[in-house]
Amino acid sequence: MFIMSEDSQRTQGRDAQSSNIMAGKAVAESVRTTLGPRGMDKMLVDSGGDVVITNDGATILNEMDIEHPAAQMIVEVSDSQEEEVGDGTTTAAVLAGNLLGEAEDLIEQDVHATTIVEGYHEASEIALEAIAEQVNEADVDDEILRQVAESCMTGKGTGGLTAESLAETVVDAIRHVDTDAGVARDNVTVHTQIGASSNATELVPGIIVDEEPAHDGMPSEVEDASIAILDVELGVRTGDVDAEYAIDSIDQLNAAIDAEEGELEGYAETVAESGADVVFTTEDVNDRVANALANEGVLVFEGLGDSDARQVASATGARRVGDLDDLEESDFGSADRIHTETYGDDDLAFVEGGAAAETVTVFVRGGTEHIVDELERAIGDALDVVATALESGEVVPGAGATEIAIADKIRQEAAGIEGRKQLAVTAFADAVDIIPRTLAANTGRDPIDVLVDLRAAHESEGRAGLITSGDEVTIDDPFEHGVVDPADVKREAVESATEAATMIARIDDVIAAE
Repeated sequence: MFIMSEDSQRTQGRDAQSSNIMAGKAVAESVRTTLGPRGMDKMLVDSGGDVVITNDGATILNEMDIEHPAAQMIVEVSDSQEEEVGDGTTTAAVLAGNLLGEAEDLIEQDVHATTIVEGYHEASEIALEAIAEQVNEADVDDEILRQVAESCMTGKGTGGLTAESLAETVVDAIRHVDTDAGVARDNVTVHTQIGASSNATELVPGIIVDEEPAHDGMPSEVEDASIAILDVELGVRTGDVDAEYAIDSIDQLNAAIDAEEGELEGYAETVAESGADVVFTTEDVNDRVANALANEGVLVFEGLGDSDARQVASATGARRVGDLDDLEESDFGSADRIHTETYGDDDLAFVEGGAAAETVTVFVRGGTEHIVDELERAIGDALDVVATALESGEVVPGAGATEIAIADKIRQEAAGIEGRKQLAVTAFADAVDIIPRTLAANTGRDPIDVLVDLRAAHESEGRAGLITSGDEVTIDDPFEHGVVDPADVKREAVESATEAATMIARIDDVIAAE
């Protein structure tokens, strides 16, 4: 009796576990060398020849053409880490891969997968306790936030800018959107523009829209602007069906032309008389209407995408209007200043101040597309981790110090756990060691020697990390050197890596349809 299709492929038992674990380990290994301030970059080339150069774990894994379902789970770990806290994607992926490697060794020793899962979950709870013990007791002020941002961006592609100078911009942006209700992270956007040194990167108190005026005669700058947002085409109305009209005389032609002119003039008069200084519309604007509005000194931007229209509405407080006859002053938004700037072949509209000041934009400049793309990723991650640190108020030492503390506490607690589950708990601690070992390897140091030194320093000092400063690598307290991470980044990495590793380790049967 056939239960499955004859074309189905089935892998069971140790073969299935080995295949899945091997796939997960391979994916984790692909990003391991990018970890830390001395991490290397990856060049990813797709089938169309497009190139991405980055050391961002989530970007690398998403750009890779990964088909194996178990390997895809590691990618999901990285995606989850990116979505929840914005950083630590490589840490989470590498930890998940090493947990799988330790699980493979235990399975070969005839430790049941369920026992491994139970031990890993117990160890992850101990790890969370260790993270809580490492939280800095000092209040998270601007200096600590700057250290969080700088630690996040160190080693990433920041062009001619230092992580330190970018950190100031990142902290200013997050402080700008810090409200009594929490950090409005969505009110900080990043806009990239090729054509200048990365040193030209700046913080804009408002938003930037990739649009140009609808007419050359319109003003390039409007102060104390009243802003209308329309979903209306300012042109001659056309029907939804094809129709032909027979004109038998010159009088009829003139009448048709006059009617059309009157309709267009009506649009221009309605907008001008409404009191709006600046109009954004998602539809087209007829040249004659644009010319008339230019003569009235109204600045118009046409053909906005829906996302841009929503952004302008959110930033300025304007309400989108779908019928010109419904346009009222109460629908207007406001801004202190709207002006247009030209960068090479691109025109940008800057909406600054007033209601728009509730939103800020990091205006990223760079000489090439690869530079601005990597800068955008680095700044985006830094914005996320600073927002996370500010909201939680908890930071822990970076540079591998927290992982050393986690592994030490797990080994201490493992002594009190009975049965084979103790093996899994201890294996979890061994897996966590991959983070400081990788940091050491990426700085050119011997991983084993560094791990021994870190453990000894942790025992004597209570906190020890691998500090990189220029060409010098030392073991010291990361807090003393400003190397800090949000506690939530570490928690999320432990939880997501544990969840993925235990899910993969429990799979002993793979059924694939052809």
